[in-house]
Amino acid sequence: MRQTYDPYAGTRPAVAPLGTTTEGLIATPDGRQRHYRLHVPASVSTGGAVPLLLALHGGLGTSEQFATNSGFDGLAESNRFIVVYPDGVGALPNGSGAQTWNGGYCCGAAARLDVDDVTFIRLLLDEIERRQPIDTARVYAAGHSNGAIMAYRLACELSDRIVAIGVQAGSLGVDRCVPSTPVSVFHLHGTADTNHPIDGGVGTGVAGIPFRSARDAVVALAAADGCTTAPVPGVDPGNPDLSVSTWTPCRDGAEVRFVTVAGAGHAWMGHQPASAAAAALVGAPYPGLDASRAIWSFLSSRSRP
Repeated sequence: MRQTYDPYAGTRPAVAPLGTTTEGLIATPDGRQRHYRLHVPASVSTGGAVPLLLALHGGLGTSEQFATNSGFDGLAESNRFIVVYPDGVGALPNGSGAQTWNGGYCCGAAARLDVDDVTFIRLLLDEIERRQPIDTARVYAAGHSNGAIMAYRLACELSDRIVAIGVQAGSLGVDRCVPSTPVSVFHLHGTADTNHPIDGGVGTGVAGIPFRSARDAVVALAAADGCTTAPVPGVDPGNPDLSVSTWTPCRDGAEVRFVTVAGAGHAWMGHQPASAAAAALVGAPYPGLDASRAIWSFLSSRSRP
């Protein structure tokens, strides 16, 4: 029996972002100075601890680009959470240039140099949790493409801090995924994504590598989370392009959900690319689903006891 799926359940639409945006640097053990962008909405100024969303840009992206492209600042304002956008590592000697994440098998300079992005993210979470009223039972990661691959790595290797991940157009980049605590997963992928094909293979983007299967990634995390039953299919009555599979119950109340979108490409769904150059790389966004709000709907429903 198919379940009814509401992609925006429990969320409010984005509004104009208010509050404060700051930038910071984190010194990492490998001698790098890593940059991040932090947005604290006006809505979190009172009322106690709030969730934290770690938003990971795609390959060749930046913190500023992903903030613009995703619209998470506006969602943070209306739904009362803090969002931080860290930057990956560039190919130039000083770490600048086109930025990537070391998600394992991908991508770019970060993977080639075996950059320890997991330690960077751990230190970043330490810093923010010291300075902001963060509910540590509700710390999440979202990512696009290479950022999605990195989010999967965090689910495997930083599960003591990350409660759930929500990604579009990624795959599992490490060969061994044994989270110490189950991490819930929301994976969104377009069936017409040629940059990161849903079933794996060399894409049309600049990475130039054979990507791993998105479907295999979801199945692997369902196994790692101890989901013992077959996925339950779901349908969005308002959008026949969406096909939904949900694994639940899983160990410690975790949940894994895979949403495929017929005809959707690589671009962050429901949002225009941040620039003409970005549009040339990722194509036109699928207009019938807001990836940011759908991801937040899933993530915000998850917490750790």
